[in-house]
Amino acid sequence: MLKLYIGNKNYSSWSLRPWLLAKQLDIPFEEKLVPFDDGSSWSKFRTFSPTGLVPCLEDGDVTVWESLAITEYLYESSPGVWPEDREARAWARCAAAEMHAGFLSLRNQCSMNCGVTVRLHEIDAKLQKDLDRLEELWQQGLKRFGGPYLAGEAFTAVDAFFAPVVIRLRGYGLALSESSMDYAERILSLPAMQQWIDEGTREPWREAGHDDELLQVGTIVEDRRS
Repeated sequence: MLKLYIGNKNYSSWSLRPWLLAKQLDIPFEEKLVPFDDGSSWSKFRTFSPTGLVPCLEDGDVTVWESLAITEYLYESSPGVWPEDREARAWARCAAAEMHAGFLSLRNQCSMNCGVTVRLHEIDAKLQKDLDRLEELWQQGLKRFGGPYLAGEAFTAVDAFFAPVVIRLRGYGLALSESSMDYAERILSLPAMQQWIDEGTREPWREAGHDDELLQVGTIVEDRRS
């Protein structure tokens, strides 16, 4: 069986993507959760991941250590990972790759945390630019392929890649258009997404570096973690 190594569900946006994708598409795998340490977890993660990072997928003697590569590896045996339609599949791959490499201000200023609500000190020009692009991209997908997901009727990898953004929108009180927020709520309501958030909120571990990032950008107004 596939083994998927992940970090803390409360913090690890990169781990959420392949985990949610596999769960939503009923791809069997064994979850291997390895918590972050204060400081660096590199040496611990290096025991299973060549880069010392998560997520990392093991399939027998095969190791796949990067989220986009994991997605493509799953696609080779599970065609539903990407849309069947060629045009939609090309768009979905572009959008997922843009999320993977871009939206740096959104990711850096609003780190993922499943269990807190934060009031930002400000939304600066760089963060607003990312939000504007997010709105543009989501609307393009929803209108072009008819919804209810970004590339059409079915949940695919592009939705999984934006799942951490959905948690950020709610956690930091960030607003997009009504239809984009409806899409965000649709992702939040998925049973697998609810499972991830619930388990992340109930985790006993804290990582000071991640929590300090919250206080640099805003004020914690609600902490729902155990």
